[in-house]
Amino acid sequence: MKRNIVPTQNERQFGADEFIVTKTDLKGRITYANRVFMRMADYSESELLGVQHNIVRHPDMPRGAFKHLWDTIQTGREWFGFVKNMSSNGDYYWVFANVTPDYENGRVVGYFSVRRQAPRAAIDFFVPIYAEMLRIEQKVGPAQACDASLAWLSQRLTTQGLSYERLVLDLFHQSR
Repeated sequence: MKRNIVPTQNERQFGADEFIVTKTDLKGRITYANRVFMRMADYSESELLGVQHNIVRHPDMPRGAFKHLWDTIQTGREWFGFVKNMSSNGDYYWVFANVTPDYENGRVVGYFSVRRQAPRAAIDFFVPIYAEMLRIEQKVGPAQACDASLAWLSQRLTTQGLSYERLVLDLFHQSR
């Protein structure tokens, strides 16, 4: 069960040579968490195993971003994105995430995620996008939130001739 955590304005960062690694089952429950994840999220292994990965979801993240992630990985494709997470004390940290299906004997048994520290330029780019997606979600209500914010994002990317994946990968590589 997710705790009622009050977000702080304190940003945490991890080293450029460090990776956050987690594995989940098909429902998003954590089955493995490395020490960097435990340190950044400020949870022990026993507090993480078996709980929903959204235990680290920051309220600044629009639901539509996670719908995009789930829609992508459930088709067997990998997903890349920038995510603002929240630690157990309310501090936040940004990651560049790569989530891939985890196969065993030819079938998907869960998901594997590797995250790096997000580049500042990419964070600065996505903060207003996520804020607008959140505004849209709050305006239309929970039933239409994900679809409405994703439609807005998709329309914005289309007018710029970009796909979400291309935008994210370009921002990551340009900022390195």
